[in-house]
Amino acid sequence: MRTTYYDKIQIKNLEVFANHGVFPEETRLGQKFLISLVMYLDTRRAGKADDLEKSVNYGEVSSFMTAYMKEHPCKLIEAAAESLAEELLLRYPLLEGITLELKKPWAPVGLPLETVSVEITRFWHKAYIGLGSNMGDKKGYLDQAGKALNETRGCRVEKVSSYLVTEPYGGVEQDDFLNACLILKTFLPPQELLERLHEIEQAAHRERVIRWGPRTLDLDILLYDDEILETEDLVIPHVEMHLREFVLKPLSEIAPNKRHPIYQKTIAQLAAEVCEQK
Repeated sequence: MRTTYYDKIQIKNLEVFANHGVFPEETRLGQKFLISLVMYLDTRRAGKADDLEKSVNYGEVSSFMTAYMKEHPCKLIEAAAESLAEELLLRYPLLEGITLELKKPWAPVGLPLETVSVEITRFWHKAYIGLGSNMGDKKGYLDQAGKALNETRGCRVEKVSSYLVTEPYGGVEQDDFLNACLILKTFLPPQELLERLHEIEQAAHRERVIRWGPRTLDLDILLYDDEILETEDLVIPHVEMHLREFVLKPLSEIAPNKRHPIYQKTIAQLAAEVCEQK
């Protein structure tokens, strides 16, 4: 996610006295913290209309950060920064992302230093999720998966495709699938999102016994922004998604102009190509 595409509202060195720290005297006596915040958003509508309701009120944000820091003590400033960043993204819907620096000028290290600080950048992202089921209450499993994702902290389901009946893929004899795709707004990084998908699958009693075999629920990260990622257990874009009609057809319904980051073709173009090859 490129921050240069957004306007910025900045708060520098907001002083907050709070009780964060590892040592007992820190949590008992408290100490001073300094918060600097960059908020990434589109300020044009507010600027054109001269209307605060179309922007983010930095005074309100400052008051919120002060109260939150006082009411939610943490041992580590890393934890305090992470928690505060998430709350800001959840609380202010106009924010696309933030850079938050939390400074600790009275850090008890026993050495002369000006300050210790943690700086993090967190953004909302768009993930494109594939859903499938061919056992039991197929529609019920897909419905529940969408509901569970929407109720996950840091996740908001934006669009869901129609449900599509498809033949099984991979040569294993089994019942037809019910497939769909959804667009998810999330600040979870890809690996954490994958772990959440696995939790939802497990709640649906998913068993990984036969590759391409029957399953109560199958959830896959198809795309995540325009990222290209390969780890031991996660590949983005999803392998062979550009060849699978049961992925491309529902995805083209909700994101026809989204481009595949490797092949640089839109989902609608890829779907048309797969249909032509049938």
